[in-house]
Amino acid sequence: MNRLFVSFLIIFILKFDFSYSQYTEIINSNRPGSSSGAFSVGKNILQLENGFYYTNEQHQLLNYKVKGFGADFKIRYGFLFDKLEMILDGVYQADNYTDNRYSPSNSFDRKNFKKFKIGAKYLLYDPNKGQKEKLPSVYSYHNRNFDPANPTKSKKFRFKNLIPAISAYVGMNLDSRNNPYTNSGVSGINPSVAIFTQSNITYRSVITTNLIFERIGSSQNDFEYIVSLTHAFSESMIGFIETHGIKSDFYAENKMSLGVAYLFSDNLQIDIGAIVNFKDTPQIFNVGLGLSYRLNLNAMK
Repeated sequence: MNRLFVSFLIIFILKFDFSYSQYTEIINSNRPGSSSGAFSVGKNILQLENGFYYTNEQHQLLNYKVKGFGADFKIRYGFLFDKLEMILDGVYQADNYTDNRYSPSNSFDRKNFKKFKIGAKYLLYDPNKGQKEKLPSVYSYHNRNFDPANPTKSKKFRFKNLIPAISAYVGMNLDSRNNPYTNSGVSGINPSVAIFTQSNITYRSVITTNLIFERIGSSQNDFEYIVSLTHAFSESMIGFIETHGIKSDFYAENKMSLGVAYLFSDNLQIDIGAIVNFKDTPQIFNVGLGLSYRLNLNAMK
């Protein structure tokens, strides 16, 4: 499995052109939301995207309740080439599960990784590549819609901005045995592949789409789709709304997220958001706070 992954990644990288830069002066975070953008952080950029959340879940049919806290993290590093990004990401949760089918109720604590993945993302296509006009706003949510030479003047809409940038992801899920958050038969290493797209529907709004196949070949072979709409209210404030669907034999869900993010500096962003769904099997409510920080290793050389 590991040799196959490495061989595929090497062939994949060598197939494409590397004379390209995605570095921006402002942090390019995937937060807020669960989706991943098409663009990488840039060569020798280390970026940390972390969040903490409270979760409340109730299942009317199975008559259980879950309350607890969790942390999600993503470490992104621009590796070898500007188009290539290595990603380590995961979600760890600790909660109390109460089974109300019994009298008295049966309650116990749970904790484990809901997700732990390592992988690589590579930009396949950028519709803006080769154009003479410098558009740093394409890659970063912040400063996407503002002309530094004339910040009060909006840029003209162009239909070619609707053409999405496209990247591909290959990774591995690392699952432990007896994990309460996965199917009982899932453990070890299971591959994951995904396609990420990103396009400007206006100069203030960007839509990101993810198509993801998780734990391929396992007893929990998930298909996920995520569609996010991000809108810039100003150079420092953005908002987002997102739908996230999951389908497998083990679990099916359709969640909606919304929230805002604020840029404190070129390298620091905070965000707050909430997740809800529209069914009671289970009914989900999450609220969380996140922080993204960028470290430019090029400046340390």
